Amino acid sequence: MILVMGTVQVSPEALEALRPAMAAQVTASRAEDGCRDYAYGLDVLEPGLIRVSEAWTSRAALDAHLASPHMPVWRAALATAGVLSRDIKAYEAGDGISF
Repeated sequence: MILVMGTVQVSPEALEALRPAMAAQVTASRAEDGCRDYAYGLDVLEPGLIRVSEAWTSRAALDAHLASPHMPVWRAALATAGVLSRDIKAYEAGDGISF
């Protein structure tokens, strides 16, 4: 499994305009083959901070996601929002531990 975790920071003012694009991106991504989980969370203490969390069944599934037609639309929306910082990384995960 491939886990994608990270953050994207935009100005709090830009966040509201970005919400429809965020919803469209999450909806389209969750429908893709190999998507186990795809979520954006807004940090309750840091306005404009979006926490990214994704789980993919394989690197091939993540690669297909990155090449999907909705990715350029999402990237354009982010560019319009004026990203202040972005730190997103992919990790290969082994067997998980249940708590």
